[in-house]
Amino acid sequence: MKRPVIGITGKRRFGRDLAGNWSSMSDSSADVFWVMYAEGILSAGGFPVFLPIDVDPVDAIDNLDGLLLTGGTDIEPKHYGETSDTDLFPYEPVRDEFEFGLLDAVVQTPLPVLGICRGHQVINVHSGGSLNQHVPEHAAFDQTITTRFHEVVFENGSELSHLYGPKCEVNSFHHQTVDRVGEGLEATAYAKDGAIEGLEHKDLPILSVQWHPEMLSTRPTDPIFSWLVNNAS
Repeated sequence: MKRPVIGITGKRRFGRDLAGNWSSMSDSSADVFWVMYAEGILSAGGFPVFLPIDVDPVDAIDNLDGLLLTGGTDIEPKHYGETSDTDLFPYEPVRDEFEFGLLDAVVQTPLPVLGICRGHQVINVHSGGSLNQHVPEHAAFDQTITTRFHEVVFENGSELSHLYGPKCEVNSFHHQTVDRVGEGLEATAYAKDGAIEGLEHKDLPILSVQWHPEMLSTRPTDPIFSWLVNNAS
């Protein structure tokens, strides 16, 4: 039986960034992917495919059944009409353009999209939304990846409430949050301080969360990966 093919985005690095002796390849490109995302897709019955940043976004979408936009560094603020007021993470302009290109292509199709952490923010910015550039109280970088750091409450009747119930405890490895919500999107999950932790598209199968479900011990049974794979079937 054919499994739904889910494309997973990664981050661009170079040989000089990798551990080991890669001096002869220091300027060679290396795309890096966290396997935990693929494990979540596999557990839900999908077939994960890592997407090199150099692939044409339209060709990629034509060969996929679903898309997972993953976590990573900050989006360049110019994409939401601001200048930078933080230098905590370096920007990845090539990745920004690639992921925006994927979303340009995917909104012309019925393919489902899941955004996690940076992916949540990419979906919002692509839709015309903006970000709070530095919210240090959400950056629990001193915690283990499985630590459930705070509670998230879901809007009644939302897709996320159908997946998780009225609320759940989540981890927190981000220092930026959604500010202005993009066109066509609805905020359906909130932290106690009002930070937007989940978005859903009003018309398209697009869903995003600010936390990292792929890092939690519940990854093999997390309903959000099943949502993506089932909608890609």
